[in-house]
Amino acid sequence: MTPNDFIETKAPQLAYYGKAFLDNQLDYEEVKLYMWDVLEEWQCVNYAHQSKSTQLTVLQTQTETDTEKVFWHLLNCFDTWSEMMIRGNQYLRQQVNECCDYINLGGEMPQNCVGVRP
Repeated sequence: MTPNDFIETKAPQLAYYGKAFLDNQLDYEEVKLYMWDVLEEWQCVNYAHQSKSTQLTVLQTQTETDTEKVFWHLLNCFDTWSEMMIRGNQYLRQQVNECCDYINLGGEMPQNCVGVRP
């Protein structure tokens, strides 16, 4: 699986988890568990591609899509902010919602979205 394939598979799932959390249909701990599963899987995908070719890794870093940037930003939001902060802070809540919408529907990339590969 390539890094781009990974993002194309995981981004809609993360958006689903994010929306379900915002709609009080999913516990925050489930989102955190999913986040750690994603990071563990990413480590395997990233390691496999790094060991094939250093040039490939450099090329892929340069070709991150907007969806990938939003994906990593959204994942970072769930890692950085507590459940209470995301639910209680209107700006953070809106940011998570906009990231989920962008992943699901496309459109303009959310503002202040600075996700990068770990």
